[in-house]
Amino acid sequence: MNNEQLVESFADFAKSKNIDKSTVVKILEDTLRLIIKKNFGTDDNFNIVINLEKGDLQIWRFRDIVSDDSSNIEDHKKISLTEARKIEADFEIGEEVAEEIGIDFFGRRSVLFAKQTLTQKIEELDKAAVYEKYFNLIGDIVTAEVYQILHKEVLLLDDEKNELILPKSCQIFKDRYRKGDSIRAVVHDVILQNGNLRIILSRTSPRFLEKLLENEVCEIKEGLVIIKKIARIAGKASKIAVESCSERIDAVGACIGIRGSRIRGITRELQNENISVITYTDNVDLYVTRALSPAQVSKIVYENEKILVHMMPDQISLAIGKDGQNIALATELVGKEIIVYRELEVFNDSVTVKENTDVLE
Repeated sequence: MNNEQLVESFADFAKSKNIDKSTVVKILEDTLRLIIKKNFGTDDNFNIVINLEKGDLQIWRFRDIVSDDSSNIEDHKKISLTEARKIEADFEIGEEVAEEIGIDFFGRRSVLFAKQTLTQKIEELDKAAVYEKYFNLIGDIVTAEVYQILHKEVLLLDDEKNELILPKSCQIFKDRYRKGDSIRAVVHDVILQNGNLRIILSRTSPRFLEKLLENEVCEIKEGLVIIKKIARIAGKASKIAVESCSERIDAVGACIGIRGSRIRGITRELQNENISVITYTDNVDLYVTRALSPAQVSKIVYENEKILVHMMPDQISLAIGKDGQNIALATELVGKEIIVYRELEVFNDSVTVKENTDVLE
């Protein structure tokens, strides 16, 4: 392989990885200087000129001319007069010889080492670039195509053929994938360790629901409506607390849309997840009541970090919800443990009996 072939093959490979020209030149020069140092111990008397546009690579070696019987003729920076005159007949002692050499001068092993080193460095740069790109996208939605379905994860490819990973734990349990399917998910984490890059996606994260709402509801994107808190059981149910920054805007109505037009598409994306939107308030009693909706609360008592909620018997099942979903979401939304009590009226007196919420349907 000659100089031009090396530059051409390396430049094409770098171009396919979207590496800029200045970086390509730097990598190529560093690799060549590494080879020179391995052969001569120093690269001080070498000059490397690279022109990617023309596919040109020049390696110039500079040596001082000394007499044939000089004691330091073995120095790689020196050349005997006899050897110098083989290059140019009128050279004299004390002058400097500039000699252009090709990559093949260093031998087949050095050429192979150069190709391997260049490829490795480009791949490292490519991974670093992809890492930086997706690190900056953490929390944002991306679209990718399914190309392999494994037992514990689904592998996807983006538009630039970068591999993305959707673990089983980050899939909605109702999701079913086929090769070639285009799916949306939020970038959950990006890991670059020991040269291995893993871009982790999630469809179960509350952030995914938040970004879907942001994309669908212009008032959220414009900052007129703020999402205060999201509680989510992926694929089953979610509760969202929102707040309006303008008296003219109904935060809940803006999120739901006319006849549910805005929330409907999000619900389909999330495999018919039941999404409830409530208005956030600093009034804790009112906020707890809204969080437990559709159940009606009779009385709320605060005990340390727990919230004791009293309600009539016919409201208990509504408060707890199917498989305890409603109370679990309300607890997450409020940020404190909620304990439901049954309130009964006996002889016009209020008697409170604690319910075992673990067994209620």
